[in-house]
Amino acid sequence: MKFHLPGRGARALALLATVAVVGVAGVRAARASDHQDNPLVELNPSMDMSDFYAFPGSAADRTVLVLNSHPLLTPAQTPGASFDPNILYQFKIDNTGDAKEDLVIQVVFHGTGASQTVEVRGPIAPPVVGGMMNTVANTTPTVTGPVNTVLGTTSGMQVYAGAREDPFFLDLEQFLRILPDRKPSTGPLSLIPDSPTAGSFRDAASAVDALKGSNVLSIVVELPTAQLTAGGSSKLGLWGTISR
Repeated sequence: MKFHLPGRGARALALLATVAVVGVAGVRAARASDHQDNPLVELNPSMDMSDFYAFPGSAADRTVLVLNSHPLLTPAQTPGASFDPNILYQFKIDNTGDAKEDLVIQVVFHGTGASQTVEVRGPIAPPVVGGMMNTVANTTPTVTGPVNTVLGTTSGMQVYAGAREDPFFLDLEQFLRILPDRKPSTGPLSLIPDSPTAGSFRDAASAVDALKGSNVLSIVVELPTAQLTAGGSSKLGLWGTISR
């Protein structure tokens, strides 16, 4: 599921997804993808939030949230890629059903390269409800440590921030046949002809994953589901934002 936000400016980008929760442990998987959706993020790949996922964790009472950014990294580019230390990455949680975040998990990075570190705050009340600008809560981080390392505890919050292979599957050639207006005006992709069978995607046997072998920078947070459902609702609204 994908939502395009109106009035998206040069200093704030967001991708939204909603997930239903049955009780405090029955989380249904939810996902959204939005690779390179406008020229701004193509020029600033660290601001490109490509995926948001939510799914059951390692135990029945735990939930995993994933926010991916900086897509289309080649294996050669990946070792030198870093999270942007000037960006605030946020998981937002609505547990009262009013479509406004009641809790946030804030993620910030310090430094670049192999020595980069991450700080995770939350779940906490948002400093600014609905705000997409870079407002970090004045609280002690819940988890801190180096990137590319599993941090935290198995009974509380666990965090991993680092490079991973892009999990999203995209048959780009067929996608551009179905939506030819998305084809670039130059380059090899511009030469893809409109398909006479453009009304359907190819089956799994003949589809070609254009993202195979490319990487993203992934923020993975696993925590007790009860920390998300603190408002008492049996349903959660979950989404992610990236802001500068």
